[in-house]
Amino acid sequence: MTVTTQIQLNYQNALQENSVLFVPTEAEVLSWLVLTLKQLKEKKPLELTVRIVESVEIIQLNADYRQKNKPTNVLSFPFEQPEIEELIEEDDYLGDVVICAEVVNNEAKQQGKALKSHWQHMIVHGCLHLYGYDHLSDEEALEMESLEILILKEMGIASPYE
Repeated sequence: MTVTTQIQLNYQNALQENSVLFVPTEAEVLSWLVLTLKQLKEKKPLELTVRIVESVEIIQLNADYRQKNKPTNVLSFPFEQPEIEELIEEDDYLGDVVICAEVVNNEAKQQGKALKSHWQHMIVHGCLHLYGYDHLSDEEALEMESLEILILKEMGIASPYE
């Protein structure tokens, strides 16, 4: 399986007062995506974009697409094939995962989680959303969380839900 990612670090103020935001490397993100896709038994070459953004941008995206005027940790935008199929020759683009570094770092601290582990969870979580997994109902949440726990276990990480 080949996974091509376009990692975009779209934040300018990585340095906060007296602290530095942790942001994983492109190689780390790619390895986490590969493990996630292997667990999903994905075999074809895929492409997706992971964007790491500031709070201002995630708030705007959350307001525009979810009508929630507040920051969030991760948003996923699955690719939708245009009706005119000639426009896109290959159907290997999954979509975009947008992660807010400040929110993820703050959550990890507040929840007493290791930064890297929480980032791994957010990458897995965002990727699963690209495959249509969701947590809008209890049944959907149980299915998605069970898969997240399984994937994170493969990465050596305990369940983030305990």
